[in-house]
Amino acid sequence: MSESKDNVGSPTRRPTVEYLTSPLLSSKMPRGIPYIVGNEAAERFSYYGMKAILTIFMTQYLLDSYGHAAPMSDEQAKVWGHTFNTAVYFFPICGAILSDWLLGKYRTILSLSIVYCAGHLVLASLDSSLTQVVRPQTILWWGLALISVGSGGIKPCVSAHVGDQFGAANQYLIPKIFGWFYFAINFGSTISTLLTPLLLLYWGPGWAFGVPGVLMALATFVFWLGRSKFVHIPPAGKQFFSETFSREGIRAMLNLAPLYVLIAPFWGLFDQTATSWVIQAKKMDRVLWLGQKVHWEVLPSQLQAINPMLVMLFIPLFSYGVYPLAGRVVAVTPLRKISVGLFVTAAAFAVPAWVESRITAGATPHIVWHLAAYVLITAAEILVSITVLEFSYTQAPKKMKSFIMSLYLLSIALGNQFTAMVNRFIQNGDGTSKLPGADYYWFFVIVMLATAVAFVFWSQFYHGQTYIQGDE
Repeated sequence: MSESKDNVGSPTRRPTVEYLTSPLLSSKMPRGIPYIVGNEAAERFSYYGMKAILTIFMTQYLLDSYGHAAPMSDEQAKVWGHTFNTAVYFFPICGAILSDWLLGKYRTILSLSIVYCAGHLVLASLDSSLTQVVRPQTILWWGLALISVGSGGIKPCVSAHVGDQFGAANQYLIPKIFGWFYFAINFGSTISTLLTPLLLLYWGPGWAFGVPGVLMALATFVFWLGRSKFVHIPPAGKQFFSETFSREGIRAMLNLAPLYVLIAPFWGLFDQTATSWVIQAKKMDRVLWLGQKVHWEVLPSQLQAINPMLVMLFIPLFSYGVYPLAGRVVAVTPLRKISVGLFVTAAAFAVPAWVESRITAGATPHIVWHLAAYVLITAAEILVSITVLEFSYTQAPKKMKSFIMSLYLLSIALGNQFTAMVNRFIQNGDGTSKLPGADYYWFFVIVMLATAVAFVFWSQFYHGQTYIQGDE
C-alpha cells in the first residue's frame, strides 16, 4: 500500500490491485469469459497450425546441417508425432500441481505461455542459419519440448479457470460455455489448419512455424488484458496436498481413474488424424471439382481442417437437436454419451481401413471417403471429449480442479503413447511392417470395440459427487 499527498497536503492511500477470489452471486455471464475464449481461439490457432504441418514437415521438408534433404520415414514421423502428443498431455499434471499448490491458475497460465512462445521461436529457426551450427533434428526436438511444457502446462489450468468463473447462481451456464469454449478452440484450429500448410508450401518453415508463434504471443496478451475481470481462485498451498490425498480427494481420483484409462484408446485413434490419416491422404485423389473447369487440389495436411469445421457445426446440432431428441426416449447422461462416442470411434476408423485396402489393391480412392471418416470421428469427439471435459470439472473437489483436469489430459498422453509404442513395435528390421496395409487400421478398430464394451460395463457402477465453486 503506497501513500500520496492530495491538494491540501493530507495523505491518501492508493490501494493495491485486488482480484475477485470467488464468483459473484450473479445469474449472468461472468465478465472474464470473453477474454478466456479469445485467448483460447488464438492459442489453438498457434498449436494446431504447428501440429497440422508437423508430419508433412518431418517427412518432406526436414534437412540436415548441410542443407540436404533428410526426411523421416512415415513410421518415424508417426513415432515422433505421437511421442510429442504424449509429452503435451503429460505436462498438464506438472502445471496443475504448480497451479493448485503455489501460483494459482492465472499466474501459471501467464508464465508458461512465455515458454510456449519460446518453443515456436525455436521451431521458426529451422529456416535460419542456426541449422548450420545445430543439427536440425535437435532444433526440432527442443522446439517441440518447449511447446510440450508450455502448451501442456497450461491445459488443465485454462479449462479449470473457465469453470472457476461460475458460482451457484449461474452454474447452469457451464455446459453452454464449455461448448462455446470448444467452439473457440475449433475456430482457431480451422483457420490455422487451412492457412499454415500454404505458408509451408509457398513461404517455407520459418513462416509456417513463425506465424503460429505470433498468434501465441497475441493469445498471451489477450489473457493478460482480462486479469482484472477474472475470478482468481487462490492456490491451496499445503492444503492442496492434504485435500488431494484426503479421503474425499482419493475417492474422486479412484472414481475417475477407470474413466480416464478407458477413454485413452479413443485418443490413440483420434490423434492419428494428424499422422496416419495425413500419410494415407498423400496416396488418395485429393482433387475437388468446383465447376466444369475449376478444381482445387487439397493438401494432405489441410484435410485436418474438416474436423474443427464439423465441430463448430456439430456443437449446436448436438446441444439443440440430437440431445433433446434422444432425451425423449432415454435419459441423456454423460456416461451414456461417452459410451455411444466410443462405438462411433470404432466405426470412424473402419473407413480408413477400407480405404487402405483399396490403395493396397492398386486403386486411388477419392478424398471424399476421408470426409465420411471425419464426420464419424467428429461426432465421437463431441460425445466423448466435450462430455469428459465438463464431467471432470464437476466431479473434482474445489481445491483440486486443475489436478483432476490434468489426470483427464493424462489419458490423452496414455492413448498417444500406446499408438507410438504400436508403431515402434510393428517396424521390422527390413523396413516392412507387422501390420501392413489395412491390418494397421483394423487393429485399432478391434482395440476400440473392446474398449467400448468394457466402458459400458464399468459405467453401470460409477458413483461420483458434483462440486461447483461458490456452492457450499
